[in-house]
Amino acid sequence: MPKLKSSQKRLRINLKARLRNRSIRSHLRTFIKQVRQAGTPDAAQEALQRAISVIDKTAKKGIIHRNTAARYKSRLSHRVRSMA
Repeated sequence: MPKLKSSQKRLRINLKARLRNRSIRSHLRTFIKQVRQAGTPDAAQEALQRAISVIDKTAKKGIIHRNTAARYKSRLSHRVRSMA
């Protein structure tokens, strides 16, 4: 446990941020799974649009890197295109 007051505060802030980031990242992964598990091309396209929105929001918040977001979107869109 930190002794300095500023270190204690930093620890509290880091714990809150870690929990928030974990929740958002879990939400992101859920939407990615929905695209992968879509049965029809139409359902996959719909899920892709929702997933891209969530991916962009996650990258904007700095939880994932923008290049990681671009990679996710590229791979998902390629998967959806190959279904049709």
